[in-house]
Amino acid sequence: MKKIFLPITAIITALGLLGGCAANSESRTSGTGSDPQGGSSAGARSNAEPTAVPELAGYNLLWNDEFDGDKLDESIWNRELREPGWTNNELQEYTDSDENIFVKDGKLILKAAKTERNGKDYYTSGKVNSQHNKPFTYGKVVVSAKTPVGQGLWPAIWMMPEDESYYGQWPRCGEIDIMETLGHDLSTAYCTVHYGAPHAEQQGTITGNFGKGFHEYSVEWEPGEMRWYVDGSEVLVVNDWFSGDEGQDDKPYPAPFDQPFFVQMNLAVGGNWPGNPDATTDFDKAQFEIDYVRVYQKPSYDTNVTKPEVNYREPLADGNLIYNGDFAEAEDLSDDKIWTFYHADGGNGTAEIKDNTLIITTEKEGTKDYSVQIFQPELPMMKGKNYRVSFDAYSDEARKMIVAVTAPTAGWRRYLNDTKFDITTEKKTYTFDFTMSAKNDPNGRLEFNMGHCGSIATIYISNVRVEEVE
Repeated sequence: MKKIFLPITAIITALGLLGGCAANSESRTSGTGSDPQGGSSAGARSNAEPTAVPELAGYNLLWNDEFDGDKLDESIWNRELREPGWTNNELQEYTDSDENIFVKDGKLILKAAKTERNGKDYYTSGKVNSQHNKPFTYGKVVVSAKTPVGQGLWPAIWMMPEDESYYGQWPRCGEIDIMETLGHDLSTAYCTVHYGAPHAEQQGTITGNFGKGFHEYSVEWEPGEMRWYVDGSEVLVVNDWFSGDEGQDDKPYPAPFDQPFFVQMNLAVGGNWPGNPDATTDFDKAQFEIDYVRVYQKPSYDTNVTKPEVNYREPLADGNLIYNGDFAEAEDLSDDKIWTFYHADGGNGTAEIKDNTLIITTEKEGTKDYSVQIFQPELPMMKGKNYRVSFDAYSDEARKMIVAVTAPTAGWRRYLNDTKFDITTEKKTYTFDFTMSAKNDPNGRLEFNMGHCGSIATIYISNVRVEEVE
């Protein structure tokens, strides 16, 4: 059985670092208390009192930074420089300035600043990475951090490969996002993995108050599986990734996550996901605080792994890929089983099943198409097959709605493009055909989107079908 072993020098170093630490503890040892919102509240540390690093059962400490000193340890961290707009349409310039990156009171601070240049708002911020200094293949990364509040602030803890070209440029090279939050909504933390061509991703979320106190974010990366945790609670487990050029055979599994990666942390300003800052964003408090970064590694890893078989959901006896499409079962629409009702970005409303009909009542239409949405995932979509979506619908008054079949774990591509259509007060059958041209996907998703359509009229849907046709 093939295994990968940690070099003996690293083991000796790790054992020396672990000497005198409390065994089998994942909590802070001194200077921390219980935060009422579930995070750890870390106090300032004296430079004369280095932090004791806890042992983890089954792991050796590979490297760590407790930020006990008074300046950034540049044997570990690089200050990454980037111009505004380098990625995701973000606004900030990443600088090497001590105004944007500094160590204070036992914490690394990445601070965003709003200035002015050529008569316009200009933003700077900080990003650090351990590329070429602390690469590793497989391990457990544990980071304690406090995220900032404010529209347009986007902190992240993530990992990228040392050699991004080894399997090809992003996303083929792979990306492991340990944590992201959005400053305008700190009730949710996101854990994500990106890979493949076409771009695919898998994401888990957890709710909490992530702008209050310090929280611990971690990922366990092994040859055939990755597991994400926030404050010890499991958020996401992934074991079925791939890499390769679109239309070509995939690289041998577990590519691309079988090569050295490095850790990086940054505080972005603006961009496609969080949107830009506004008058409510307080840049005096726009700082991402990191209390510690710890990377552990097992003495060895079994790399003789195989990709799990993909399970495709079976259609019903009549060929329908949609479960409960006749709405015979008045299911709970908030439990993420079969049908799910969702609202976000200013959208609000309710949904219920009554008399074999799905009834969606919109209170606020929100700012996005998906601000009010009902969907069903896990639809098996097979390359080269032709499919038909059909359903009956009407509304209390004439309005518009959008239907689509999407790929939430394959880069949100559209198998059936977002199709906006008119519905009236008269019940009518709607039919849409499409051909599946992408690679097989066990997780196609039928969506009905009712947000941002210029109406909040109640919609009634029945007899929903997705089926293979000649």
